[in-house]
Parts: sequence; C-alpha cells; structure tokens
Amino acid sequence: MRHRKANNNLKRKSSHRKSMLANMSCSLLMHKRIKTTLAKAKVLKRFIEPIITRSKSDTTHNRRIAFRYLRQKDAVTELFSIVSDKVADRPGGYTRIIKLSNRFGDGAEVCFIELVDFNEIYNVSETKAKRTRRSRRSEKSNNVENVKTEKDTLKDSSNAEAPKVEDAPKAEEAPKAEEAPKAEEAPKAEEAPKAEEAPKAEEAPKVEEAPKAEEAPKVEEAPKAEEAPKAEEAPKAEEAPKAEEAPKAEEAPKAEDNKKEDSTT
Repeated sequence: MRHRKANNNLKRKSSHRKSMLANMSCSLLMHKRIKTTLAKAKVLKRFIEPIITRSKSDTTHNRRIAFRYLRQKDAVTELFSIVSDKVADRPGGYTRIIKLSNRFGDGAEVCFIELVDFNEIYNVSETKAKRTRRSRRSEKSNNVENVKTEKDTLKDSSNAEAPKVEDAPKAEEAPKAEEAPKAEEAPKAEEAPKAEEAPKAEEAPKVEEAPKAEEAPKVEEAPKAEEAPKAEEAPKAEEAPKAEEAPKAEEAPKAEDNKKEDSTT
C-alpha cells in the first residue's frame, strides 16, 4: 500500500528518476532557467535546493556530496564558484517556478524554473507600484503646490532684497542710458536716398526700344507679289486680232473679180 508516501515518483524507477533529476539540476545550474512540466519542477525544487545550501561552505566534503548527486564536474564547479557567491545572503528559496500554459498533445502544465538571483528582469522587490488616476492627480496637485510655494519664496526673497536696491542710488544714475539719443541720430541711415537713386534701373526703357522689332513691316512690303498684274498684261495675247486680219481671205473677191473679168473677156 502507498499510505503516507508523499514523494512523487513521476512514474519512473529510482535509477531513471535520479538520472533525470541530476541532468535537470545540471541544466538549471548552467543555464539558470529551464522549461519543464510543473510536476517535474516541483520535484526538482526539492532536489536542488539542499545542494545549493551546501555550496555556501566550500569544502571538499560538500563538493563530493554535490558531485554524487549532480554527476558532472562542470556543474559542480559552476555551483561552488558563481552560484554560491550569488546566493550567499539568501536564507533558502533559491528557485522560482513561473507557470505557463498547457502543453499541446497531452495538456500537461508547463512552467519555468529558474534561479531567483540570476533573473534581473523579474524581481518582486524592485517592482514599481502601479500608478492610478488618483495618484496622478495627487502628483499634479503636489507639483502645483510646489510651484506655488517656490513662487511665494521667490517673491518673499525679492521683497526682502528689494530695499537694498533702493538704497543704491547709483542704480538711479542709470539716466545715462537715457542719454543714448545718439541712437536717434540714426537718420544717417535715412540719408540713404542714394539707394533711391536707383532710378537708373528704371532707365531700362531701353529695353522698350525694341520697336525695332516692330519695324518688321518690311515683311508687309510683300505687295511685290501683288505686282503680279504683269501676268494680267497678257492682253498681248489679246492682240491676237492680228489673226482677225484674216480679211485677207476676204480679199479673195479680187480673185472672183478677176474670174469675172476673165469671164467677161
């Protein structure tokens, strides 16, 4: 019967269980954090912490006992050199279990197990308290009050020191600064009408003399093309009435007259 047996055997034989815990302990000492199931992490916590406690006193006897459980020289060296220095001031509780989600497949609970002193990010003692709206408002009101008090102190200090300034008539001699009408003599700058003499630039109408380009009406002198009436002088062709002088053919009656004369003869 299994009455009053609180140890979790993890469903493994003793040899298998001891070898597994030795390997997990060495991995934890070398890497400072490992990921495993929650059941194994709880057993590992009870297995490794007594060994870490022995590392606080570096003796040959403690080294041999640690080596009997860990079975790796590198892990023993890491334990007695680096880990022991970190946990020297901690009275137990060297490891921390951080639960994660369930594992796919068998649904086992997965977690991180790590050495507390080697986690510089997750440190409960150094966590900052969450700010609430009330705290922000109170901080703002405190800041406003601090500013008001500072202003009041400055006013008081200025009022207290102000009579000293009144006793110093030398400060009243400052009218010398009023004698600075020399600065009003700046009309010299007004004498800069020379800059107004720039009308020379206005004399640029020379550019307006571009009407030369307007003299291009020479192109309009193309009426020469209109002189083409020479072509209209073709009436010479109309002088062809010379052909009309063909009345010479009409003179043929002379021949008829000759014929008549011949016939008469």
